[in-house]
Amino acid sequence: MSNKELSRHQIREMAVQALFPLIFNQDLSKQSAINHALTLNLFDQLDEEHEHFVPAYLDLLVSGVCNYQAQLDQLIESHLRPGWKISRLAKMDVTILRLALFEMVYVEDVPNAVALNEAIELTKTFSDEKSRRFVNGVLSAINQELKEKSE
Repeated sequence: MSNKELSRHQIREMAVQALFPLIFNQDLSKQSAINHALTLNLFDQLDEEHEHFVPAYLDLLVSGVCNYQAQLDQLIESHLRPGWKISRLAKMDVTILRLALFEMVYVEDVPNAVALNEAIELTKTFSDEKSRRFVNGVLSAINQELKEKSE
């Protein structure tokens, strides 16, 4: 099974599935979370030889969000209503925001508009309309800010 068979969209879905349980379970290893996400999605395609196959981009996303979580959360909180904290947000929304922001801020070859659109698609899969509007609002504001900084 090669990376080519998995689209980046599928990999982002798996990254959400790997990152989400890490919010609740501090003892869960990053590798266990990734393996869980792979098993959920690919178990019909995994044989013994490929048991430890992890798409490089999936590892990049999950590792990146874990490593930069404090910076990502700070960025999210700076765009919430006064008095709001990350802890008040739906955990799935936080997971999707962290993932999109990691791509927007730290992944050079992903245009910000693509990361933003992907995040909206992920909310359609994993969340609801209210979350979609919220995630879009936060990411659009941050995207605008990043654009202004780079000009």
